[in-house]
Amino acid sequence: MTVRFFHTSDWHLGQFFYNHSRQYEHEQFLTWLIDQIKLKQPHALLIAGDIFDVINPASSAQKQLYQFLADAHAVAPHMQTLMIAGNHDSGYRIEQVEPLLSKYNAKAVGVIHKNTEGQLDLNRLLIPIYNEQQHIVAWCLSLPFLRPAEITGINEQTNDSKAAIAHLHQQLIAAAKQRKTKDQALILMSHAHMQGAETSDSERPIIIGNEEALSTALFDEVIDYVALGHLHKPQKVGQDHIRYSGSPIPLSFSEVNYKHQLLEITIDPQLASPERVQLEVLPIPRSIALHRIRGEMHDVLQQLSTLATGEIENIDQREYVDIEYHSLTPPPPNLRQQFEQALPENRYRLVRISRQYLSSEQDGSHTQAIQLEPPTPAQLFQNVWQKQGYSADDEVLNDFMSLVHEAEKILEDEQNS
Repeated sequence: MTVRFFHTSDWHLGQFFYNHSRQYEHEQFLTWLIDQIKLKQPHALLIAGDIFDVINPASSAQKQLYQFLADAHAVAPHMQTLMIAGNHDSGYRIEQVEPLLSKYNAKAVGVIHKNTEGQLDLNRLLIPIYNEQQHIVAWCLSLPFLRPAEITGINEQTNDSKAAIAHLHQQLIAAAKQRKTKDQALILMSHAHMQGAETSDSERPIIIGNEEALSTALFDEVIDYVALGHLHKPQKVGQDHIRYSGSPIPLSFSEVNYKHQLLEITIDPQLASPERVQLEVLPIPRSIALHRIRGEMHDVLQQLSTLATGEIENIDQREYVDIEYHSLTPPPPNLRQQFEQALPENRYRLVRISRQYLSSEQDGSHTQAIQLEPPTPAQLFQNVWQKQGYSADDEVLNDFMSLVHEAEKILEDEQNS
């Protein structure tokens, strides 16, 4: 029996981009996705982690997700939405709304649970996917971002993270093999950093020195497709059926040239490879453009003046501009004003200016990047935290940013009252 599903990941709902909300861009993506669901009527939608941008997302970000689930269920009632937590998500948070999710034929796997015997609870990780006739056409092996505290110390095979990850994959795949029939597909969904994959500068590192990047050897040949999340660039890892879908919008200027996409996968277990798995790329329209301007001062001003004109009334819909100018001398005091005046009026948001400092020495030239924009709250927090002798890990930084966003919301409410 054939199974058809969409693979997406790394939505990062609630993200602020240089203090600008991405809500409009996410709304445009989700509206487009609803249209694709209505047109294609897949059996399942797989969201491979980092649904939200922070562990404690704003109510507006949560509303976006739940409104999407309601809209998707309305246009495709039989479709299942299967989600896993990423390293940006709170696994417990996305699981605790299970009664709400079930109303929209959705399910979330946020953490690795243990059963009453203290062993890994594999049943929660094995999710059947049904077709329109309510026959099981596939099993989804759902692995959220694996935190050591959840998977180590269970038995002698789980003494450290590497051994525990291998043990979990072996046990889960073995359990899936026992359940599947010859006409059912096996899909593994995971939020992880795989060896050999290409990163951008917007992904929060979850490995140290690439030593803990996972090997595709974890995936048994019986797995028909591996739906990965965490890295924002769409790419395959080693083999065609092991893929990152990538993020639906560019989450940093380093991703400006990424071809953001949704993957439509069709698997027919009755066929042999390579016909067994068919893949179609659905390009995601970009609702707001990002511009990276590079060069010496006169080159930058020239490039700015040639950008497209035409006012965009809503500031949240204006295009982003990142400038890096090259110079031998310190910046003039009216630098930002010069750049702003060169930009066509009321169309762009100049979100970052940096200087590439050029200096000539006897043994040649070298450059040093100098950031001219004021530090972000996250950067200030990390600097202070490190001076106190602490290491600002992901959870600490997420908690801090949640407080920042709550404070911003309070200020906004006070200004509007």
